[in-house]
Amino acid sequence: MQDMIMEKIKAKDPGEREFHQAVSEVVATVKPVLAAHPEYRFQKVLERLVEPERVIIFRVPWMDDRGEPQVNRGFRIEMNSAIGPYKGGLRFHPSVNLSILKFLAFEQVFKNALTSLPLGGGKGGSDFDPKGKSDNEVMRFCQSFMAELFRHIGADTDVPAGDIGVGAREIGFLFGMYKRLRNEFTGVLTGKSLNWGGSLIRPEATGYGCVYFAAEMLAADNQTLEGKTCLVSGAGNVAQFTVEKLLALGARPVTLSDSSGYIYDEAGLDAEKLAFVKTLKNVRRGRIQEYAAAYPQAVYTAVDPARTSNPLWAHRADCAFPCATQNEINAQDARHLVAGGVRLVVEGANMPTTPEAIDILHDAGVRYAPGKAANAGGVAVSGLEMAQNSMRLHWPREEVDSRLQMIMKNIHKNCTAAAERYGTPGNYLVGANIAGFVKVVDAMLDQGLV
Repeated sequence: MQDMIMEKIKAKDPGEREFHQAVSEVVATVKPVLAAHPEYRFQKVLERLVEPERVIIFRVPWMDDRGEPQVNRGFRIEMNSAIGPYKGGLRFHPSVNLSILKFLAFEQVFKNALTSLPLGGGKGGSDFDPKGKSDNEVMRFCQSFMAELFRHIGADTDVPAGDIGVGAREIGFLFGMYKRLRNEFTGVLTGKSLNWGGSLIRPEATGYGCVYFAAEMLAADNQTLEGKTCLVSGAGNVAQFTVEKLLALGARPVTLSDSSGYIYDEAGLDAEKLAFVKTLKNVRRGRIQEYAAAYPQAVYTAVDPARTSNPLWAHRADCAFPCATQNEINAQDARHLVAGGVRLVVEGANMPTTPEAIDILHDAGVRYAPGKAANAGGVAVSGLEMAQNSMRLHWPREEVDSRLQMIMKNIHKNCTAAAERYGTPGNYLVGANIAGFVKVVDAMLDQGLV
């Protein structure tokens, strides 16, 4: 049955490699659930789950600073609303296409279900590249993008957030245009600035939550992060706050990266070095190579297109936190991680580990946490931001952080319980997929064939 489903998807959506990968992973892991629940098979829940409820594609014309018209493509994938309004980020990056956004939206359905918050799954974005653009160019693009998107979103319908290429600046421009077009001030976007509806801990949430999940995994083996050497990829929001929380819990992060290359600092990052990275990436929008110039003890390695693996993952360490982008750890990288002594891989990015790499990690006994569980902290605090907006309240930092920790603890508990219930104890991938799957499909069946 599962093979037939994949054949149909590939025939219907040829060339959507990332989407096929995400669906194949889920289909393979929920087999025991389908075997135990014939009503799921009869109601064809898998066939319904993989088909987006709505796919919106639109033109985004805008004017650059030279007065020259530019045209990009915009998307919003409203994947599943069985347990709540669509919720998921907007990504602005040249690589954005239908396959990537469908994979992200599909993953988001399970991730949101795991948080226990009433949120459906969606994703969107554009092939627009904010890198190298002026603030005015970014503003004009965001306003044009929202001039179409506003028709399809709302506080009780679809609530986008940020993702790669969409930070506080872009959220501000998008929200301002939405407010003008709809003449209303509602919590239709999350990741807003604090002085106009944002939540404390939201910028930190994905990175913090990832580390909280890792701490729960280690606690199950009576260990802590204290003294652990950690490899972290990326240098954006998720990577920065992963490093910040690792430092707070006594770990030693030694790497960061961007699209140009990576730095290895054997002495480890500290608060001062992290502050430099935040200014470099968030304010000056520079390249990670500048870290090595500021801290000469660090070694910078440029990206080599001829390489078939990433040397960042070849350093000796205890834990790895891929926080950059999808499929950044391949089979060869996984072998390097195992050889380097890594015993814990926790995904801060979405689907950064290829299926072959996951198999290698599992076979070597490495504890592996998929992004739909480990990086759910971001959408969890987005949900908390929505709650605060609805109540016109603003919770203190300690309350939001406490709620985030509890949500990540519950996700860990639900993943381990589901894995044990279906005969794969300790397998977080199986546990996360099954726990999210059951919650969503039960809601779908309750609501009829819609």
